[in-house]
Amino acid sequence: MIYTVTFNPSVDYIMHLDGFNISELNRATITHKFAGGKGINVSRVLRTLDVTSTALGFIGGFTGEFIVDTLKQSDINEAFVRIDDDTRMNVKLKTGQETEVNAPGPMITTDQLETLMDQIKQTTEQDTVIVAGSIPKSIPSDVYGQIAKITQQTGAQLVVDAEKDLLETVLPYQPMFIKPNKDELEHMFDTTIQSDEDVLYYGRKILERGAQAVIISLGGDGAIYLDQNQSLKATVPKGQVVNTVGSGDSTVAGMVAGLDAGLSINDAFRQAVSAGTATAYNDDLATAEGIQDVQSQVTIATLDGSE
Repeated sequence: MIYTVTFNPSVDYIMHLDGFNISELNRATITHKFAGGKGINVSRVLRTLDVTSTALGFIGGFTGEFIVDTLKQSDINEAFVRIDDDTRMNVKLKTGQETEVNAPGPMITTDQLETLMDQIKQTTEQDTVIVAGSIPKSIPSDVYGQIAKITQQTGAQLVVDAEKDLLETVLPYQPMFIKPNKDELEHMFDTTIQSDEDVLYYGRKILERGAQAVIISLGGDGAIYLDQNQSLKATVPKGQVVNTVGSGDSTVAGMVAGLDAGLSINDAFRQAVSAGTATAYNDDLATAEGIQDVQSQVTIATLDGSE
């Protein structure tokens, strides 16, 4: 089984406006509500790719029930820990440019966190655990490392998509792969990435720290995959970017789905990049048709330094 963990889910409320003026009344032209949170996004795209997963994390209040109902409608399993506070709501303003206002996370008690940890302790070497996104302030900052230690003990594969401080705690536990984007890679090493060679250089430093593989997403320039044996670059077709939310999560889902189906690294990486790109070209997460359309246009090249 594939498990996705979302510590800080949200209802993403997207408002399209013709323009936005501070200190004035602004009216939206179109609004949408989606079940959000990085792990939840991964589960939704896995379902699109006909892969079963179970969503874990914390849910509460009317916003939490909206997320549960959305997942049920999509035939996605969930085993969320119920909490007292409302799940947060994040606002995305689209005016030709994109502005996000993210709410803080709810209060998570020690007992509630322990319930989640007990769920992860039930995993086996047949399972994959995907941990993604931010954590509420009420959760210990080393929680990613705690989960990584548990999966190392149970034999489950671990995939991580998170910011620097959370990401670095899991590297000693040899995650199956991690997925920073270019900006996050720059932040990890306090540097500026100017070329594919720079990406490979710092990507290999992540491998040296313990990760089995790394996918670095480069926005409109595609993505780079590297492990101890090879490095690949995917080039994506040009298109109209309408949504950057969930693109990285879709990439994770595409890669995990491909590996779960027994695809080669090349083909799984192609699917991963196609899913991420298809989400960027869609108002919501990628559709199956969108992924297939992009996939036929993605090219994979071997980079220097591969064996």
